[in-house]
Amino acid sequence: MVSEEQVLQALKSVMDPELGKDIVSLGMIKDLEVKDGVVSFVLELTTPACPLRSVLEKNAREVVEKLNGVKEVKIKISSRVLSYPSEKSLPGVKNIIAIASGKGGVGKSTVAVNLTLALASKKASVGLLDADIYGPTIPKMLDIIRPPFYVGGDRVEPALSYMGVKVMSIGLFTSEDTPVIWRGPLVGKAIEEMLKQADWGDIDYLIVDLPPGTGDASLSLAQAIPLTGVVIVTTPQDAALRIALKALRMFQKLNVEIIGVIENMSYLICPNCGSRLEVFGSGNVYKTCIELDIPYLGEIPLAPEVRESGDLGRPVIIREPESPASKAFIEIAEKVAGRVSVLARRKSEQTEKKSEESR
Repeated sequence: MVSEEQVLQALKSVMDPELGKDIVSLGMIKDLEVKDGVVSFVLELTTPACPLRSVLEKNAREVVEKLNGVKEVKIKISSRVLSYPSEKSLPGVKNIIAIASGKGGVGKSTVAVNLTLALASKKASVGLLDADIYGPTIPKMLDIIRPPFYVGGDRVEPALSYMGVKVMSIGLFTSEDTPVIWRGPLVGKAIEEMLKQADWGDIDYLIVDLPPGTGDASLSLAQAIPLTGVVIVTTPQDAALRIALKALRMFQKLNVEIIGVIENMSYLICPNCGSRLEVFGSGNVYKTCIELDIPYLGEIPLAPEVRESGDLGRPVIIREPESPASKAFIEIAEKVAGRVSVLARRKSEQTEKKSEESR
C-alpha cells in the first residue's frame, strides 16, 4: 500500500514556478490522508486569484496517480494569502498595492477599480483607498453615496461596494462639486489618516489609487506604510511611457518593489470588422519592460464599455463580466496576485534570515 511518505515525496517534484520551490517545502500540502488506496489532501494556494491554480492541481494529481497502489486522488483547493511583513503594517491588512501613473488621462483609476473587483471576484477580501485628494473619482465609478461613519474614537468604517469591497475616499466626505484646496503637507496627512483610521478589518489586498505624478501623495504613502509594491499604468504612446518611467524610477529610489506595468488603451477592436486597431502604436511598452527587466502585466483594450460602465457606476467587471476588457482585467489581476505572493514570501524569508543572524 502507498504511504503518506511516498505521496509527499512524489509531490516534492511539483514546483511552483513563481515561488521557485516545490509545493511540499512551501507548506502548500495540508491534511494529507491515505486510506485504502484513496489519497486526499488540501492544496493551499498563496492567493485565491492564483494564475497557476489549474496547473498546480493537474501536476499534483498526476504525480500521485502514478504511484503504485493509488486508486483515487481527491484534492481540495484552498488559499491563504501571505502577509507582507513590516513593523509599520496596518492591522489586519496583509498587502498594500499602489496603482500609479506618471501623468493623468491614462485610465489609472479605471484600472484600480476593475483590478480591485477582479481580485474580489476570485473570493479575495479587498479594500480600495482613493488617494487622489484633488480629483477623487472612485465614489462615482462605484456608485457609492453613503459616507463612511465613525465606529468609536477616531476609527472610521469604510463604505461598502460591490462584492464586499471596502472603500475610502475624500470624495465620500465632500460634495461632488466642492474642490479640495490644500497644500502638499495636508494632502499627505489626509491620506495617512484615511489609511490608519479606517477599520479595514482582515483583508488580503488594499489597493491604493494614487494621484498621477510624483508629488506629495506618492512620497507620503511610500514613507508612511509598507507597500508590498506598486503597479504602473501607462498608455502605448512614447510620451506617456517616458513619463510613466519617471514614476517607476521614483518608487525604485524609495525602495518600493515594482509589481509590473499595465498597458491601458492598448488597442481597439473595430465594431464593424472585428479587427484589432493599434490606435496609439504597439510594442513599445512591452519592449521597454523587457529591456528594463520589469514585469509586463498585460494589455487592456480601448473599449467603449469600459468608459460607459465607469460613468454608470457599474464597472465593466460587474456590468459585462464576459467582455474582452473584463477578461483582460481578471488575467492581469491574477498576475498581480502572483507577483504579490512572490514579494511577500521573499520579504518573509529575508526577515527570518535577519532574525536568525541577530540571535
